[in-house]
Amino acid sequence: MKTNSIGLAVQESVVMVGSLNVLLSNFQIYYQNLRGLHWNIKGKRFFDLHVKFEELYNDSQLKIDSIAERILTLEGTPLHTFEDYMKNSVIAVGKNISNDEKSVQLIVASLTELLKLERKILEDSSSINDEGTNSMMSDFIAEQEKTIWMMKAWLSE
Repeated sequence: MKTNSIGLAVQESVVMVGSLNVLLSNFQIYYQNLRGLHWNIKGKRFFDLHVKFEELYNDSQLKIDSIAERILTLEGTPLHTFEDYMKNSVIAVGKNISNDEKSVQLIVASLTELLKLERKILEDSSSINDEGTNSMMSDFIAEQEKTIWMMKAWLSE
């Protein structure tokens, strides 16, 4: 079995790069949605949500960078065009959303989709002893589950 410079099977790493590129694409759409929500939110909850959406997009920007760097570590090439992101994303694009509840519902729906992708990557990375990817997915999942819980709590006023 041929291995790459970090000791993982080349063929399995190529598959993992493909999965991570799909996750990267979805995170890019999620990030753009958060930017739009941050810019366009209106209403009495503007001040709280404007700040929260900025916190979330800053966090997702860091995750995007981590995913791209993991792809490079696995000796792949991260996708970097909006055409590729749109082709590989399952997250709904939130266009012109200014309502507080619709904004938070979009975030919950987006994170739910990201979790599905991350859990599959976690399972696959575990099966090939890719601890770097596995650890990253575990961290992402734990944070995003908590964010979903908080967003759902906010929605249930």
